[in-house]
Order: sequence, then structure tokens, then C-alpha cells
Amino acid sequence: MARPLRIEYSNAWYHVMNRGLSHEDIYFTREDRYLFLALLADISERFHIQIHAYCLMSNHYHLLVHTPLPNLQRAMGHLGSVDTQRFNRLHDRDGPLFTERYKSKLAAIF
Repeated sequence: MARPLRIEYSNAWYHVMNRGLSHEDIYFTREDRYLFLALLADISERFHIQIHAYCLMSNHYHLLVHTPLPNLQRAMGHLGSVDTQRFNRLHDRDGPLFTERYKSKLAAIF
């Protein structure tokens, strides 16, 4: 069965979240969290999205994102793939880090 299409809007607010595979931790060290935050700063600049709030739990994260352009999929795809590659390289592991694609809930459109 095909995945449902994600409809994106410009000038929208999203609650974005993702969790670790099998509810496992996605941050082992303080450095993992710092690198994730640096990656958030990079995607904010690269994809022109604004991250207004974040919550990094041991096995998942939450973001409040404003998208002036309808490009949340590209930004979050980049975040998920780069973070997984970095995490696997640092911790000598392979395979997926996250359970599935990120989840996003449209919070508001202005």
C-alpha cells in the first residue's frame, strides 16, 4: 500500500516528531544531542524553515516548525538521513535509527 501524500503549505506551523526504532534511545551522549541541534540549525538555514521550539527526549524528539515555503518534507528527509548516518558512524552501528518517517501535525496556516 502506498504512503499517503503529505500536503504542505507555505507559511504554516507544524508539530513534528519522530521516535527511535523499537523505542530505543536516539541520543547516547551529550555530544549526540549537540550534533542533533547543530543539524537543526543547518536545516533551518539550508531549507529556510524556522524552528521555534524543540524537545529532545531520550528516544524521540518534538519540534515546532514554521515553514515560509512548502518544503517540510525535504528538510525533514535531510534531517533524518544525515542524523542516522552520523549516529551510525559515531556508534559503530548500521540500519535505521528512527521507527518510520517523521510525523507532522498541521498546527496553523497564516
